[in-house]
Amino acid sequence: MTTANSTYDVAVIGGGHNGLVAAYYVARAGLSVIVLEKNDVVGGAAVTEEFHPGFRNSVASYTVSLLNRHVIADLSLARHGLKIVERPAANFWPVDAERGLLMPFGLAGRQAAVAAFSQRDADRLPAYEAALDRAASVLRDLVLEAPPNAGGGLIELLRAGRIGRRLGKLGLEDQRLLIDLFTISADDFLRRWFEHDVIRGAFAFDGIVGAYAAPTMPGTAYVLLHHSFGEVNGRPGVWGHAVGGMGAITMAMAAAAREAGAEIRTNAAVAEVLVARDGAASGVVLADGSRIRARVVAANVPPKLLFQRMMPEGAVAVDVAQRFTGIKSGSGTFRMNVALSELPDFTCRPGTRADAHHGSGIVIGPTVAYLEQAYVDARAYGWARAPVVEMLIPSTLDDTLAPPGQHVASLFVQHVAPQLPAGRSWADDAERQAFADVVVQTVGRHAPNFARSILARQILSPRDLEERFGLIDGDIFHGQLALNQLFSARPVLGHADYRMPLKGLYLCGAGAHPGGGVTGLPGRNAARAIIEDLKPGLAKRLALRHIGRRRDRL
Repeated sequence: MTTANSTYDVAVIGGGHNGLVAAYYVARAGLSVIVLEKNDVVGGAAVTEEFHPGFRNSVASYTVSLLNRHVIADLSLARHGLKIVERPAANFWPVDAERGLLMPFGLAGRQAAVAAFSQRDADRLPAYEAALDRAASVLRDLVLEAPPNAGGGLIELLRAGRIGRRLGKLGLEDQRLLIDLFTISADDFLRRWFEHDVIRGAFAFDGIVGAYAAPTMPGTAYVLLHHSFGEVNGRPGVWGHAVGGMGAITMAMAAAAREAGAEIRTNAAVAEVLVARDGAASGVVLADGSRIRARVVAANVPPKLLFQRMMPEGAVAVDVAQRFTGIKSGSGTFRMNVALSELPDFTCRPGTRADAHHGSGIVIGPTVAYLEQAYVDARAYGWARAPVVEMLIPSTLDDTLAPPGQHVASLFVQHVAPQLPAGRSWADDAERQAFADVVVQTVGRHAPNFARSILARQILSPRDLEERFGLIDGDIFHGQLALNQLFSARPVLGHADYRMPLKGLYLCGAGAHPGGGVTGLPGRNAARAIIEDLKPGLAKRLALRHIGRRRDRL
């Protein structure tokens, strides 16, 4: 065993996007920081790689919208090479051989698209979108700071009071709207607005993205809201693509962190958090036995994984540890990347020349009943016999990803069980390949040329996502966005302020508020907590000013 000579102020476990963001902010505050990434490249699940000669794509995460504008500006990501291009349309739902729903970004265009199915629903669309915008505008402020922390004393009570007064200024109807969005199912919420099953199904899709849940389950309305926060290039509600893939985001973040003074080390898997004699975190032990000393440790890994595999026995009370290891996790997701000789030729919208629908998010999931059955099947059989598939073809927007005339596609697939029924395992490649075949067949029912156009495919089951990226149970959100795992209860009630029950240990990943997606906000908010604790006085105030604790940002 070797021992590192240097001692850092902060050691960050995991070089995913939130870890890089946290490292940037604490480095800019004048703290020494080292980021420790177990893979040979930083980025976590937001990486780009060549998976077939000449074909590159985002490996796990796959689209841009939730990346927070303050993070983009503070880290000067554009200066570090990040360019985001907008999709030509939001989403496209193939329904059957004749019908498809293509949703553009402009309201008038969306109304026209919806009117082809229901004029009443088209008339209701502006009010529905205005209601979601109002709810999202309230929560956009709340995601920029730690929630009130239970048991935190007078200061936390005052913070809760401020938030309560802010919410109290809302009209009664908006207060009812927020209560509904936080508690009821996506299906119940959408039935109040829309009559047509295709229109409800289209909007319900956002309620199950990354959630191992049916759209009729309570809490999925909040998941729908969670996916409405986004913007691209200052345009709310727009989705986009990072030129070069999602790895372009984390490469720019890594450059910003290094420029600020952070050290980044790859092939440096963390095995255990070090605990000093005074009972506080004092660094980490790497898988090779070497030790990194630090005043504090920031974990950009799922809290369930942190407490199951990286905490020394007895470091925290047994009942506390059980709270963290009992966090509900599992996204029900399966990821594929495919190299294509040509674009999909959809029966309801024929043609293999790039069109707006090829550049949008293509969703196979035409009704609420379809989404529901996918979940029921996964619970009963281990995977959906007719899965929900969101396919993006980023090479229609970015010619750096594939040879001329050819394409790459990302397929984000639901639902699959994180652990298969008895006697079966995702470790069995036959299971992985069999479900991948089901996915291809599902797309092929709407685009018959799809299967024969596939030149190669990359497959990531829930087990693959866990082993490669540390996404325990294959959970892309580091813990479900369940009702008891949101806001002040994320990850566990009493530890919503990014400070874990072991002194000197912080959580800076998606398992903390405000949750999953490539936002950068858990890393940003956790950095604030670290700076408050390590840089008191004037230095702290200067650091917080840099992070942006101004009235216009909160």
